[in-house]
Amino acid sequence: MGLDQSKVDRFIPHGARHADGRPWLSRGESGASPYLAALLAQIVAVLLTGMLARSTIASFGIAIPLMVAAFLQGMLAAALGHVLGLRIWWLPIQFLFAPALIWTLSLHIPPGWFLGALALLSLVYWSVARTRVPLYLSSGEANRALVDLLPPNSGFRMLDLGAGLGGVLAKLSAQRPDGHFLGIELAPLPFAAGWLRSRLTGQRYLLRWGDFWSQNLAPYDVVYAYLSPVPMPELWRKAMAEMRAGSLLVCNTFPVPGVAYNETVQLADFHRSRLYLYRIPKRP
Repeated sequence: MGLDQSKVDRFIPHGARHADGRPWLSRGESGASPYLAALLAQIVAVLLTGMLARSTIASFGIAIPLMVAAFLQGMLAAALGHVLGLRIWWLPIQFLFAPALIWTLSLHIPPGWFLGALALLSLVYWSVARTRVPLYLSSGEANRALVDLLPPNSGFRMLDLGAGLGGVLAKLSAQRPDGHFLGIELAPLPFAAGWLRSRLTGQRYLLRWGDFWSQNLAPYDVVYAYLSPVPMPELWRKAMAEMRAGSLLVCNTFPVPGVAYNETVQLADFHRSRLYLYRIPKRP
């Protein structure tokens, strides 16, 4: 839309920038840093545990049991992960990874099952390391609430960022066939399932494969996002730069930090989720 960047910056939340002024999560910034930190913590913990095990044998002639060593390695990995700045939910993963690996190997499961599971998970979650957005499926309550948030006039445009299996698009397009509905999904398997669903049922929505960060938000009256806490500051920056004044950004469960929402919609689903509504303001 050709907006002055200084005007856009006025709407960026304080916590959404690094100390040097860069956006807190920009598309040019690597999304793999916590994974590299977790890997580094595991490698260092393995080395330290191995050194301790060797010194115990050399000094006392006592071999540490394998599972005990695994739990010791997990404790070290969790401690190192904390030092490296991993978020709190990473620490149980760091602690349990080695013991779970040892226990799984003791089951003597054929390797082909692991390969198949890895392939399946990769098709569903292959973009998580870059986007930090796992596959979340919107509830039926969220779909019903979204119908009421669509503009009353015909010909409106609605965009679902990270559309998953296309459930939101299918519901809304069936309820409001007078609108135009588009979804963007990067993970191959959910995209294929959603695309096939639209073709087999003849539903009136489009699902495209790709990265929603490259999608221009300007043509849309309603943009729906069920992502994760990590990309929300950058999504707000993109919305303020591209969405028209008066259009609506709807965030499921994860609000934009540091930005006051206009309204919330409490959902009566299992998780007691909320929709956070942001009406794009006029620029000076």
